[in-house]
Amino acid sequence: MTDRQQAELRKDEVEAGTTTGLASPSVDVASGRQNSLWSDAWDSLKRNVLFWIGSVLAVLFILLALLPGLFARGADPDDCALGNSLDKPSAQHWFGFDQQGCDYMATVVYGARNSLIIGVLAVLFVLVLGVVMGAIAGYFGGATDSLLSRVTDIFYALPLVLGALVLLRVGPTTNIPIINKPGPAAVALALALFGWMTAMRLVRSQVIAVKSADYVAAARAMGASHRRILVRHILPNAVAPVLVYATITIGVLIAAEATLTYLGVGLQRPTHSWGLQIEAGQSLLRTAPHLVLFPSLILTLTVMAFILMGDALRDALDPRQRA
Repeated sequence: MTDRQQAELRKDEVEAGTTTGLASPSVDVASGRQNSLWSDAWDSLKRNVLFWIGSVLAVLFILLALLPGLFARGADPDDCALGNSLDKPSAQHWFGFDQQGCDYMATVVYGARNSLIIGVLAVLFVLVLGVVMGAIAGYFGGATDSLLSRVTDIFYALPLVLGALVLLRVGPTTNIPIINKPGPAAVALALALFGWMTAMRLVRSQVIAVKSADYVAAARAMGASHRRILVRHILPNAVAPVLVYATITIGVLIAAEATLTYLGVGLQRPTHSWGLQIEAGQSLLRTAPHLVLFPSLILTLTVMAFILMGDALRDALDPRQRA
């Protein structure tokens, strides 16, 4: 059998094994080498226009949060003059002024920091809760799996925004650290406590699928502890769908934070937030529509950026999406 025939045979074997789930490597026919999952995914992402659009937007908004002074054109969001109140956008002030006479572009730019901090913190909390509970439930099974699955079902019955709203409403009346003082950490924790369930189920299903693999059985036969098997052998091979979910969820939680703040239970003034800006501008929509237009537009683009990246990652990591 020639080298070319061997390469084609290996390619057929790999393709036959990728019809049942995420993340199987492919074969480079020209070189006869087996590619890794992530190199295959990167090759797919490089050709995905939507991934690049989402990535460019995400990088832009991250820079907006890290270096707000650079994008605010030197304006201070707290330097206000009532004489400029509700002035329309102009060549000198692209977003116009708000009701207090503050440069609105600076206000919107500085609002990016809290929104992104909350989105990233909430996703980190979600991943900690979801990965730990999903890994334990999927690996040990039995009564442990049943108990954790029923707890997950209970939390699934509580809508994300409603649950976070109630927690943030009663938080200031308690002595519980973090949530008794509304701020980015409190909002992120409230969102995470009612948003971890999907991550748990994703990890659980992946762990159940992976734990019966030969290399896991070999590690168990060699006397490896449960912790080592989970951390070193199972979770690294169950991370692909969780990564996709986390990327999309950052955008979803940023939108949820804006909703909570708009309803008056999230961030509070004088903090800068897109939700606060939309709430303040709603009563002036007829006379000063720019007060709602600009923060809404930036919020929409931010959420869209992370959802586009998440969708592209899902397509790249799922062999069924490839031609």
